[in-house]
Amino acid sequence: MATYVIGDLQGCYSSFQQLLERVCFNPQQDKLWLVGDIVNRGPESLSLLRFLKQAGNAVIMVLGNHDIHLLMVAAGLAKSHSNDTIQPILDARDSDELLYWLRQQRLFYAEGDYAMVHAGLLPDWSIAQAEQLAQEVETALRQDDYQKIFSQLYGNEPDYWCDDWVGCERLRVIINAMTRMRICSPAGKMNFAFKGNLADIPTGYLPWFGVPKRASQATTIVCGHWSALGLYVRDNLIALDSGCVWGGQLTAIRLEDRKVFQTPCVGQVIKAR
Repeated sequence: MATYVIGDLQGCYSSFQQLLERVCFNPQQDKLWLVGDIVNRGPESLSLLRFLKQAGNAVIMVLGNHDIHLLMVAAGLAKSHSNDTIQPILDARDSDELLYWLRQQRLFYAEGDYAMVHAGLLPDWSIAQAEQLAQEVETALRQDDYQKIFSQLYGNEPDYWCDDWVGCERLRVIINAMTRMRICSPAGKMNFAFKGNLADIPTGYLPWFGVPKRASQATTIVCGHWSALGLYVRDNLIALDSGCVWGGQLTAIRLEDRKVFQTPCVGQVIKAR
């Protein structure tokens, strides 16, 4: 039995299938962890969702910002962007079933020495606290009337965590940290505008995983979201967004021995970020 973690898919279904073949993935024995951003920008998001919905317990995934965006657009709480490729999902005969399935997915997952989140964790969040906070969002998202709560979800503020936050502000900070954050200050103030390389991080900020004495640093965090960072592996971090949809690679890592597997982008490539 092996556990393979794969970076941001973003609708790259053909590349995904090639990567599964390369690692000889066996759903009867192996586990597949997906770091989120399953849909959007790439050409085959509908095929991906249908495949994953049928995959059952062999797949564990967390939601990314593009997955949240799809749910918001479907609920009429956000507008589709010009470079979105989610309309085939919205128009599909099984759209309601797929979107319901997507709403049941996790925001954060921890098992043994590893934890998985799409973007990152704020410095003060332990693994146990991150699990509890993610469950608050997951519970709200799974409600039949989730639109009422999520109607005020979008926004960049508050941009820091406070245990006293309640309601939409509380959920917004949790979601923004776990699905959008790349950098923050040592005190945990988030910057959502930055998307560049480590060398270009503005003064006063650090990569979220580089904050000294981060509460979650004893656990290896598996994440995606930061395509400019690319494949980035160290003792307590595995970052896997190697920019497949931008013409890069789709990356998997086998947790048991940290062997890396990659396959190039297949089909449509986005030229500009």
